[in-house]
Amino acid sequence: MTDVLRDWHAELGPWLADFYRDLHRHPELSLREHRTAGKIAEAVQGFELTTGVGGTGVVGVLRNGDGPTVMLRADIDALPMAEKTGLPYASTDPEAMHACGHDMHATCLLGAATLLNRARDTWSGTLLVVFQPAEETAQGARAMIADGLFERFGKPDIVLGQHVGPLPAGMVGYASGPTMAAVDGLNVTLHGRGGHGSRPQSTVDPVLMAAHVVTRLQGIVAREVTPSETAVLTVGKLHAGTKDNIIPDTAELGVNLRSYSTETRDLMRAAVERVVRAEAAASGAVKEPEFDWYMSAPVVVNDPEATATTVAAFTGHFGAERMLPMPVVTGSEDVGIFGEAAGVPTVFWFWGGLERDMVLAAIANNTINSLPSNHTSDFAPLIEPTLQTGVEALVVAALTWLGKG
Repeated sequence: MTDVLRDWHAELGPWLADFYRDLHRHPELSLREHRTAGKIAEAVQGFELTTGVGGTGVVGVLRNGDGPTVMLRADIDALPMAEKTGLPYASTDPEAMHACGHDMHATCLLGAATLLNRARDTWSGTLLVVFQPAEETAQGARAMIADGLFERFGKPDIVLGQHVGPLPAGMVGYASGPTMAAVDGLNVTLHGRGGHGSRPQSTVDPVLMAAHVVTRLQGIVAREVTPSETAVLTVGKLHAGTKDNIIPDTAELGVNLRSYSTETRDLMRAAVERVVRAEAAASGAVKEPEFDWYMSAPVVVNDPEATATTVAAFTGHFGAERMLPMPVVTGSEDVGIFGEAAGVPTVFWFWGGLERDMVLAAIANNTINSLPSNHTSDFAPLIEPTLQTGVEALVVAALTWLGKG
């Protein structure tokens, strides 16, 4: 393992940094990652490469004798938001940004694939690298599986992946068991009866209806979910009307749920529909509300035994001082769908992308929530040591599970 990683960074580091800056400069939204996929396909060498898997996914297979099949996964899509980092390589698209670090994820997987291809004499088995589209909409993993990912390229014995976040750069965060929340996304349409703003008595106001729904929904976690369970309910979208003196016919809500157990998830979904229907009825809605449960991903569960083995390898490589045990994360990921579909263990870890002293100062001053974090317009990980840490983590994890050459 030491031989594989010795002195690689001086040679490959500048190339990978340029690749990262290019991806960051040209973000593409979910299922539109055509340029991104093309750049990845051009850069990955030595693998049997297939593009267009599940839409815009890229899959590489490197067969290297007998042994386990190890899957390394990275996501590649961006978010629909404007970048405000001020970086010289900031997004050129005013409506898209790599605000979650998927450009860093893809670059690290490219680096790991390159190193493992060069070091084929140190391992045996099959390496499956998956560059997944549409993680942000929880569509990509299912789309790739539906497109025959495991039938066409082989079923892995383990699924490995990582996520950059607001931890000190150079550190690796880990957890065992349930690690990231299940997510459910819901669009609700409320139906009123529009009219002139000066004659509200002739209308059924969907804006007032929506306001009551938003307020009442907050009671689900506060008063229906047991306090020992972690759950989050967020109304992230509310749209109604076009002008201040026109009462519209409809109002639209976007609701996001996070949970860690099937029981809590089912409770929250049922409670949301109950509350929305009741408030619509109380407001005299002209017809039943419409529910579109458009997105879902399961809890990311790190297999305890496989996680312990992988973390031990990380500790041996990085040192205990760079390892950070993590609490459960209320963010969500669709990476767990791969392991669930294949019936194999998943190990998913985090690594830091922010300047170390800045994070430590924020912890000391109790201002950690003010740090740039995923899904904010000022989030962009340091290129180094983030890139080197992410590449080495993937290589160490892969070599832990591949056969010995």
